[in-house]
Amino acid sequence: MPETLNHGKSESASGQNSARVSIVRADDYDLPRLVPAIQRSIELIGGLETIIKPGDRVFVKINHLPPPSPPERGIVTHPVFVEAVLELLKKAGAEITVGDEIETAPVDGFSTSGFRQMCQRAGVRLINLREEGFVARECHGLLLKEVYLSRAALEADVIVNLPKLKTHSLTVLTGGIKNMYGTIPGSLRRRLHGEYPDSEDFSRMLTDIFSVIRPHLTLMDGIVAMEGEGPAAGSVRKLGVILASRDAVAVDAVAAGIIGMDPMDIATTRYAHERVLGVGNPNRIEVVGENIKSVATSDFRLPVSAKRAFLRKIPAPLSRFAVGQLTVRPKVVEQQCTACAECVRACPTGAITIHDKSAGVTGVASIDRAICIECMCCHEVCRFNAIVTGRTLMGSAVSLAADAMKKLLGY
Repeated sequence: MPETLNHGKSESASGQNSARVSIVRADDYDLPRLVPAIQRSIELIGGLETIIKPGDRVFVKINHLPPPSPPERGIVTHPVFVEAVLELLKKAGAEITVGDEIETAPVDGFSTSGFRQMCQRAGVRLINLREEGFVARECHGLLLKEVYLSRAALEADVIVNLPKLKTHSLTVLTGGIKNMYGTIPGSLRRRLHGEYPDSEDFSRMLTDIFSVIRPHLTLMDGIVAMEGEGPAAGSVRKLGVILASRDAVAVDAVAAGIIGMDPMDIATTRYAHERVLGVGNPNRIEVVGENIKSVATSDFRLPVSAKRAFLRKIPAPLSRFAVGQLTVRPKVVEQQCTACAECVRACPTGAITIHDKSAGVTGVASIDRAICIECMCCHEVCRFNAIVTGRTLMGSAVSLAADAMKKLLGY
């Protein structure tokens, strides 16, 4: 029997259409078992034939963060998960392109993650989106009036969105909505991080981009998720689930429910729902397949930004003070820094430089607090876990108080 996900205290959005999200269990990334699991997840929402026709050009948007990393770290959509999806797309007669926008130096990230080898094995085209360029599109957004989008994605008949279920130090959760942020140029992403450092504004900007490049099918890799201070420096956490829907907003809402959050506390979900870009209200989502209660977890480790979402519920003067104190800051762990300068290239304000530790010794990254905007781009790209998040002593005290308040109020 299908069920409605009733998680948290969101109110119903009258007049908005409902959405259907399937939850299917998958214990690991074993291809022969994964293909039928993903096939069932799609069948539960109407079947692939209702989305793709033979000969359709299909663009598969993976989640491939800049730090070159193996799939076991939980940073990228697992290549075997994608390979299983590709098998189904090929059977449907699709003309497939897999891609994301990534840095090309100093190493080939697609090879490190196994995507290049997987796509060669599958006989499917893999591209770095910058290879085919970007096209300007008008955007009637809350913040953006124009945005440059991937030509490969825009020219596709169908966009298949394959996000990884992960936490995010700025937006709390990175899922179906935020994965489409990767369809814009890396240089523009860095600039927008600099222009919208506040998490609420950043989420509004993400929904602006999502409004002009919405996927037709979203399949979320929640088999091994990431908890803590994601999207690159968190810890892997096995959840053993696949989420599927034609509505990426609804997928994010269900994912939030699984990890113990009110979906409307995720700003990207809330803004997308309010703008009728999808269904984020849990009372309007039909969940089919597995029972939500059977896959939900109560001890999923959330990022600090999740506490900021909760504190916005309390009276405004106290909320503004508490939220300000909870702002996390990037900090360099000198012993782990290799002076690779990835953080220097990623920083939108030029706040990071490489300084010599001492004569004849490898340098170390240094952050200028005067111009750092705490956007966490450096934290996101560091593949050596040399940039971690931290708070002031007052922030740590506020964090403990927020935990106590949540417990007292029953959140």
